[in-house]
Amino acid sequence: MINMLDAKTSLSKLVRAIETGEQTEIVIARNGRPAARLVPVRSVAPGKRIGVAAGRFVAPDDIDRDNAAIARMFEDSD
Repeated sequence: MINMLDAKTSLSKLVRAIETGEQTEIVIARNGRPAARLVPVRSVAPGKRIGVAAGRFVAPDDIDRDNAAIARMFEDSD
């Protein structure tokens, strides 16, 4: 258990201890009473991405044709 003031001044160290597994839980106390727990975030596998636009459009072969002109527009604006 660590008091609130010490937790505030050493938050980076506390988080690192949780991330590395050095600690599995840190209890933060206010006025000597437990107030919060610092625990690792459970690793969640990213969900499958859904291709909502798949097959709805086709990019033209010359899609990059105007890139240089567009770049000049941004460069010339002051």
